[in-house]
Order: sequence, then structure tokens, then C-alpha cells
Amino acid sequence: MPTAAEKRATFRKLHSEGCFVIPNPWDVGSARYLQGLGFKALATTSSGFAFTQGFPDGAVSRATMLAHFRELAAATDVPLNADFEGGFADAPEGVAESLKLCVETGVAGLSIEDSTSDPAIPLYDFELALSRVRAARAAIDAAGGDVVFTARSEGFIRGRPDLDETVRRLKAFAAAGADCLYAPGIKTREEIAAVVKAVAPKPVNFLMSTATDLTVKDLAGLGVRRISLGGTLARVAWTAIIRAARDIATNGKFDSLAGNIANSELNGFFREDMKKR
Repeated sequence: MPTAAEKRATFRKLHSEGCFVIPNPWDVGSARYLQGLGFKALATTSSGFAFTQGFPDGAVSRATMLAHFRELAAATDVPLNADFEGGFADAPEGVAESLKLCVETGVAGLSIEDSTSDPAIPLYDFELALSRVRAARAAIDAAGGDVVFTARSEGFIRGRPDLDETVRRLKAFAAAGADCLYAPGIKTREEIAAVVKAVAPKPVNFLMSTATDLTVKDLAGLGVRRISLGGTLARVAWTAIIRAARDIATNGKFDSLAGNIANSELNGFFREDMKKR
């Protein structure tokens, strides 16, 4: 098992060139399976994990989330990026305190966002958002500086799809020390290219959350360095469960169980996986 420092070095190197996909497991089993498929890094998903706990996204406590990060980081050999939502604080000082605890879980990277969770005022004021990023940078540096820090601007998924404002924020976050920039919700080639150009040469994470004709090659050609899936894989799993359970509950039929992966195949994978630990 690589050390946390080795995972962080690997993760930083991944951001230096090329383009890689960083899928989002929601528990140890999904993390081990995705690692087994050869993905070079993984990222947590706040929504995917919240659903496993019976909560909506954003309702998991900081302590529970930190324990989740620690569990996944310890269970996997590849770097893990933590979806740390808003840092579980409004004030920059609170964000700094939270990030110190997050770094201690052994993650290789983490992200914080500029959304408030208040629909009436969905984004933090620009200056406060920038102060939060500066506080995050300082906290990571105080802890050694090797954790990859991703700063997110959430306008496109919080009812404020303003590309100019998103670019303004991401450029400021980059200048304030973010290692990677992320604007979840941008979709068009033009939006992607604008964000990549604005923060270059720093890497950009793109969220792939729906079916699209864009490929990894296409996104790499647009300059994207990292592609994450957010809670999408978790929702794929929930879609299958809900469809099957509804059919059974409503129609008394089991047709939706056809084509499932065999129990023996999953047992075989995890049996072999255990031998490697």
C-alpha cells in the first residue's frame, strides 16, 4: 500500500499532463472495484455517500464525512480526492479548520465550493469566496502543501449559469493558489474552452454527469485535464435498484432482474482483490 505522501505525489503528477478520468465511488466496495478496472485515481461523491446514509446531499455531518474519507483512503492504493462540499463552514477560519482535519484523513486531494446551500443567495459574495480559497490554501500549506487543492465555482448548478462570473471567480481562485479549477455544470464546447483558457496553465476538472457524445479524447482536445463523474455512477446504481423494486412492488414482476452480473463474478473479483491487499 503506497503511503499518503506517495499517493499525493502521484496525484499531483497526474495533473501535470494528459487527461484522466477520476470516477466517484460511494463506498469501499465500489472504490475497490473501480480501482480494479485500472483507474489511476478516485474521488468521493458527497451525494452518492449521502444516499447510502439515508440523507440528501449536503446533510451529512463533517465528522461522518471525514470518517468516510479516511475509510476510502485506507481501502485503496490509488490517490483519493475528497469532495469536501463547502468546507463545513462559512467563515474562512472555519474552512481552514475543516481542511486541516480533511488532510489528516490521508486523502491526496480535496475540493471546496463557493455555494452557500441557501437558494436565495446560492453563491458566497465574491470577496468572501476568495477569502475562503485563500484560507484553504494556507491550511493546506501549513499541513505540508502536498494535497492537491481544487477550487469550485458552482453557479451553473445553483441557478446562476453566468459564464463571465464563473470565469472571473475561477481566475481569482487560481491566482489565490488553487491547484485545479472546476465549474460543474458547464456543458458546451465553448464553455469548456473558455474555462480552460481562462485559468491556463492550471488544470481544469470537467464534470460528466449525463450521456453525451463528448469522449475522453474530445475533452482532452479541449484542454481538460481531469474528468469526474460526481454522483452519476451512484445514480446509475440507484436507477437500477428503483426500477427493479418498483416493478416488483407495483406489478409483482421480476423481469427487471434479467441480465444482472452473476454473484459468482462479484465474489471472484473481491476474492482476488483480497489477495492483493
